[in-house]
Amino acid sequence: MCKAGPAVNTMARAVEIENFSYKYPDGTAALDGVNLGIDHGEKVVLIGPNGAGKSTLLLAMAGFVKGTGKVVIDGLEITRGNLKKIRACLCSCLENPDDQLFMPTLFDDVAFGPLNMGLTPEEIKMRVADALRTVGLAEMADKAPHHLSAGQKRAAAIATVLSMAPKIITMDEPDGSLDPRNCGKLLKLLGSLPQTLIIATCNMNFAAALADRAILVDGGRIIADGHAKEIMADAKLMAEHGLEVPGTIRQVPLKD
Repeated sequence: MCKAGPAVNTMARAVEIENFSYKYPDGTAALDGVNLGIDHGEKVVLIGPNGAGKSTLLLAMAGFVKGTGKVVIDGLEITRGNLKKIRACLCSCLENPDDQLFMPTLFDDVAFGPLNMGLTPEEIKMRVADALRTVGLAEMADKAPHHLSAGQKRAAAIATVLSMAPKIITMDEPDGSLDPRNCGKLLKLLGSLPQTLIIATCNMNFAAALADRAILVDGGRIIADGHAKEIMADAKLMAEHGLEVPGTIRQVPLKD
């Protein structure tokens, strides 16, 4: 099993965001006054309609978009000087696994991060083997990534992140394009990981099965933040933001 990286800073939260706003180049507000705190070890889903700001919020956590306000990762504020340390602590899985799989073999893809961290060849081999074993692809190290199935590509993309031993992992729509069987495998894998997970998804059944905490985002703002099943059982709230109550959750009657 892959373990998290360096010891968690017990004096700091995994993520702290204070009054963060970001506008697209055309002036459209993508995030508007976001305040958010996430503790180490939490598994959190960001839910909301397409265009709500979920992906932009993940990008802000990784320091890929600059706005106003403050974003702090494991006690380090996102600044140019801190980015290298922050991106060793927080790693991201992109929406399309093909964007993370670009080397000739799966081994090379999973080794890419540790290699750029300056680890020894022996340590890199151990990290790659551990990551591939964790995601169930131990026998495919020499396979070309483009020959993998959709589910295997998703698992491989997660392995490229696990090999860097981060404390925090963000994922954007990790269940996209997966059939029910592979979606179930992904849920089992994510549930087994010790890292803090922050996952954006439009799949409410996936969200309900994965996390205890849900953050509803719409119009670049946080609309609701609390126990996942309580938020997602509120039929009126969900309908107001273009979402459906998961079939696995008993609906709360619409309020007059």
